[in-house]
Amino acid sequence: MKTKRTLISIITLCAALSLTACNGSGSATTENSQKTQTESTTEAVDNSNTKLDDLYQQENQIFADHQDVWNKVFGMMNKSSADPNGDYADYLASAVESNKESFTDDELKTLNDDIETIRQIEKQISEIENNNTGSESTDQNDSSEEITPFKSFSGKDLDGNSVDESLFSNNAVTVVNFWFTGCKPCVAELSKLNELNDAIKSMGGEVVGINTETFDGNEDAIKEAAAILDNQGAKYRNISIDSDSSIGKYASDIMAFPTTILVDRNGNIVGEPMLGGIDNQDNYDSLMKQIKSVIDADNKDK
Repeated sequence: MKTKRTLISIITLCAALSLTACNGSGSATTENSQKTQTESTTEAVDNSNTKLDDLYQQENQIFADHQDVWNKVFGMMNKSSADPNGDYADYLASAVESNKESFTDDELKTLNDDIETIRQIEKQISEIENNNTGSESTDQNDSSEEITPFKSFSGKDLDGNSVDESLFSNNAVTVVNFWFTGCKPCVAELSKLNELNDAIKSMGGEVVGINTETFDGNEDAIKEAAAILDNQGAKYRNISIDSDSSIGKYASDIMAFPTTILVDRNGNIVGEPMLGGIDNQDNYDSLMKQIKSVIDADNKDK
């Protein structure tokens, strides 16, 4: 089972490397000092990223070890179950607690034990990320506005055709669904997503899938994803993106799969992410209501 983060942010590394762009008019001693500082900072960032990667993998392994019961949990999640922006362990605990009647005693024990382990891992992650905050703050202060993760968007569909930002500008609304092959709730909603795509085409909308296992053009993962889509009768576009792109980093912070977001014509995310499959009729109706709202707003702007 995949969890919220499988990729490492390289913001701090970029900040460290930017030190080498200083004006070259200083003395040789100053240049050597800067070089030493840069190398030291870069090494520290590399070490922290290595530790983060190991911690994320520990979390991933927990979900993999108890995949069946965690699949049940993630399949029950929706945007109203808990705050996905809060503490991750609390988020998981809330989802389990609100659906505890759906689990056996043994399953609940497994889930609660896993959550406590994740809580300890999250504390270590938080400490490392807090230590990196100083390096990131300089970059963040350079811009007072949040940049959409779809800025300079690029990727390829599963047939190898290039896709760019025109994907969004050509639609009043684009429904972006994040999924992965081993996620049963993700696969379960594929046919419903295809139905949604057909329903909103005439309204100026489109459904697009991003399978997180197909990142960086992973050919084996692309073939597997394409086969599943075909088996489920899902004909809408699915796109492979680079893991180090803005949207790749955005996807790495997703807590639960499937997650679906709405993107307007300008590439901006509209509203809150929807967690959980739209094969649930309530979720489908809620998403359709949001879609129509974005399309209405787009028509008013014309």
